[in-house]
Amino acid sequence: MTVPVPDAAIQEARYLLRAVPQGALATIMRQSAGAPYASLVLLASDHDGTPLLLLSDLADHTKNLAEEPRVSLLLDGSAGHEDPLAGARLTLQGRLETTAEPRHRARYLARHPMAKLYAGFGDFRLWRMAVERGHLVAGFGRIHWLPGERLIGPEAPALRDGEADIVEHMNQDHGEALQLYATRLLGRAAGSWQMTGIDPDGLDLRSGSATARLAFDAPVTDPGAARTALIQLVARARAAAQADEGSG
Repeated sequence: MTVPVPDAAIQEARYLLRAVPQGALATIMRQSAGAPYASLVLLASDHDGTPLLLLSDLADHTKNLAEEPRVSLLLDGSAGHEDPLAGARLTLQGRLETTAEPRHRARYLARHPMAKLYAGFGDFRLWRMAVERGHLVAGFGRIHWLPGERLIGPEAPALRDGEADIVEHMNQDHGEALQLYATRLLGRAAGSWQMTGIDPDGLDLRSGSATARLAFDAPVTDPGAARTALIQLVARARAAAQADEGSG
């Protein structure tokens, strides 16, 4: 009998997939009799949540992929927990394949701007992960195997095509809102927060080397819905700021 997967587990897994900027990639090393080989990688996500990685052809994990594309990718969301095992983590299983899609490159470099220093080298290529299933461990009794089709969301072409304009507009004209998102809604320190991306599940922020993820209350699929969600979030942030001032 198939055990139903709670919607809350799917949401938590999708949040980890969007929010965690690095992971442990496990490939199969044929030169070592098929032994697993784990390495640290940086990742971003496509608009539907598909993981994106920038890998060098010279790296051992990429050489392994040439012979066997099956991988596991561990996303660790335990930062800030006194006991790391109390934090959430997600293991994805699937296959990696190269991609030359321009938006994949744009989203990856927006998430990891330092990668611009080497992304243009001839041995670096972008890869996307076709997720087959995931294993979420989110605390005692909250352990679930999740089907890949529920982890990766549907496309939202209107929002995807309008992303660059939304990000530019928010960074140029609504810097105060971005600071409020980071400080009042996410509890981050004040800084030069900028939006680096937006997708159906939420938005990504960066200040220097610090990154943050702010989820929407419900998925958005077009620029109009995104605008409404952003206005609602800034109203909530301002209310929180006023409440803090009133109690000070």
